[in-house]
Amino acid sequence: MAAVSTTSSLPRHVAIIMDGNGRWARKRHLPRQAGHVAGVATVREVVRTATDVGLSNLTLYAFSSENWKRPQTEVGALMGLFRLYFRNDLAEMVERGVRVRVIGNRSRVADDIRQMIEEMEKKTVANTGLNLTFAFDYGGQEEIVAAARELARAAKESRLDPETITPELFATRLFTSGLPEPDLVIRTSGERRLSNFLLWQSAYAELLFVDTLWPDFTPALFLEAMGQFANRERRFGSLPEAVA
Repeated sequence: MAAVSTTSSLPRHVAIIMDGNGRWARKRHLPRQAGHVAGVATVREVVRTATDVGLSNLTLYAFSSENWKRPQTEVGALMGLFRLYFRNDLAEMVERGVRVRVIGNRSRVADDIRQMIEEMEKKTVANTGLNLTFAFDYGGQEEIVAAARELARAAKESRLDPETITPELFATRLFTSGLPEPDLVIRTSGERRLSNFLLWQSAYAELLFVDTLWPDFTPALFLEAMGQFANRERRFGSLPEAVA
């Protein structure tokens, strides 16, 4: 099993597509909501592990913009779990020095959830430990279109010369502005796709697909995933030094 040996071998930013709650429940002949409850417990353990090892940035795909298409009962149950998480885990976040950020479209969520998000961000904004980002009502394509629209509006109003638009400038208009791009993107459950998650930001990320369902993704597996990252060679389009 690969393991993380030192803080210096950690990726700067890990992003996780937390997949498999429904299948976990189905295998146990339980309602899908039971899988989501188990998934929240895994979130808690993974965040604790991230803080324990000194990871700088962790982004979790909590709810996609496409998830609204799920049955209303399931969406309602998910929103209830988000409420419980935001309410029950805030004190621990503050204690552990975690800075919480939520990216996505907040206009579609209930007012009380939006207020909880704002409260959690406000109460943790001065923390200097793990930067924990939840992608909540998030879609990568929607994010890119919103950034392009903002730049187009600025150009139309003569506040921006289109010739000055660079990838770096474009990135400042994304929800993740200020965060480093993910070094490692993990997806659980055996599916091998990004599902509209951090499409722009993951251009050079290492991708790791694991068969484990999210509720079974233990801290040991999380550490193993980061250990695998430490053993990969990242070239960003260049050749290895020995070949170059």
